[in-house]
Order: sequence, then C-alpha cells, then structure tokens
Amino acid sequence: MGKMIKISALCVVGLLVLSVVALDIWGFATLGNISLESNPPIDEDANKVVMVFGATGSVGDGLLKAAEEDPNVETVYVITRRTSPRIAAGVASGKVVLRMHTDFTDYASLSDILGEVNTVMWGLGTTSIGVDDATYTLINVDFPVAFVTAWLGARREAPMSFHYVAGMGTDANGDQQWAREKGRTENEVAHLAQGSGLRTFSYRSAFVRPTSEQASSLHYFLEALLRPGSLVISSKELGEAMLEISARTTTLKNGALIDNADSIAYAKAYEKRLGNR
Repeated sequence: MGKMIKISALCVVGLLVLSVVALDIWGFATLGNISLESNPPIDEDANKVVMVFGATGSVGDGLLKAAEEDPNVETVYVITRRTSPRIAAGVASGKVVLRMHTDFTDYASLSDILGEVNTVMWGLGTTSIGVDDATYTLINVDFPVAFVTAWLGARREAPMSFHYVAGMGTDANGDQQWAREKGRTENEVAHLAQGSGLRTFSYRSAFVRPTSEQASSLHYFLEALLRPGSLVISSKELGEAMLEISARTTTLKNGALIDNADSIAYAKAYEKRLGNR
C-alpha cells in the first residue's frame, strides 16, 4: 500500500514537472512581440502623479512599491477601501496620499485630484473562482471602465497612461467568461481613450510574484520553475515596466497588449535607465 502511494506521488510530481516544462517551452517559443527602442525619448514628467488601485493586494502592493521608489514620481494617490503597512509608511513619508473609497462605480469624490493624475496603475480585481458572473463583471469591467470615463471627464491632455492588469489568457473572443470580460475591458478603455491624450495598456502576465515582503518560499519556487519560459515577473518589476512604458510617450500606442516577456524587457530597461537601483 505504502509503495503504491509513493508511486502515485511520484507520478503526480512527474506530471507537474512535465507541465511546467511544457509551459516554459511554450513561453519561450512565444516571447514578446514588441521591439524596444534602445534610446527612446523619455518624458521625465510622464509619471509625476501616479494613482494606484488595488494596493492592498499582492500585485498592487508591488505596483505601489515601484511608484514610491521612482525618483521622478512626486505624488502617489492610493485609492482603497483599507490601508496596509506599505501604504501607511508611504503616507508617513509624505509621498503617498491615501484616499479611502468604497464605491468603485462612482468617482465624484475624487474630482479634486483626477485632473492632476498622469499614470494610473490598476491592480484591482478578483479571481473568477467562487465568484458569480455578475460580480466578476462588476469588479473587472464596470469598475475600471467607470474610472476611465470619470478620469477623461477631468483630464484629456497627455501625458496620461492607464495600466490594466489582465493576465495571460485574456481574450475578448475566448471560451471562458473571465477571459472574455477582461478582454472586453481592454477594448472598452482603449475605445474611450481614442482622440484624447490617454494611452491604455493591458498586461497579460502569467504569474506575478508578490514583493519580497509578502512572498513565501512557494512563490520563489514557482518563480524558479517559470523563469526559463519568461512566464513570471515580480509585482514590483511589473510596476517598473508600467513606469517605463508611461515615460516612453512616443512609442507604444493606445490599446497595446503587453505580454510577460515584454514586461520583463521594459522592467530591465527601466532599471538600466535609472542606474540599476
């Protein structure tokens, strides 16, 4: 009996390893399709005022960390229902301004600051697991679309960038409801931005590792398995990629889709530009 259990366990581990290897091969074979300019024009004011949504989550925490540490960012507005140690520390430093917010379909209470904002990092969202379709749509479609509509009502002049964390597999014509809804968000915010100074970007990363303050040994183990296929990025690196893309105001156009390999490349370009901080 014990021998059979050991054999079964080995089979499971073997299948897991084979699955990861297959993913890595697939990821490597479909590496980023965007060619980065080596010395692009950089707008140092493109990220002067950043707004972060979802900052208490594992992805948003890293986005906030990246924004806080960027020397060209003067103010970071955090829009959230609750605070966190990083948010509290940022407020204490004077760089972060916390605005408590509960209704993410109505942004009238932010009308006094929306006109200042250059860059929005949208890490707010929920998994489809255990969530009904209506609630999933409300959080992942209605919330960001309502925000972009309100933002464009307050400001339409560049530089403006909206960065939406969608995830690998997002597809407006996909078979799964979550993929279609996130794809719909990509399309709707890009459509809203047409003719304005706003550029919208969607990030289709596979696995976003939490910051070092939040990551566990399991997160680092998964990272080691998925790095060969460029299928993993840390949440801080993802934030750095967003900041780099915002600063490159003459390159990527509105509605661009950023896969994980592209995000890694932009994060590396950001770190190189700022002196490998």
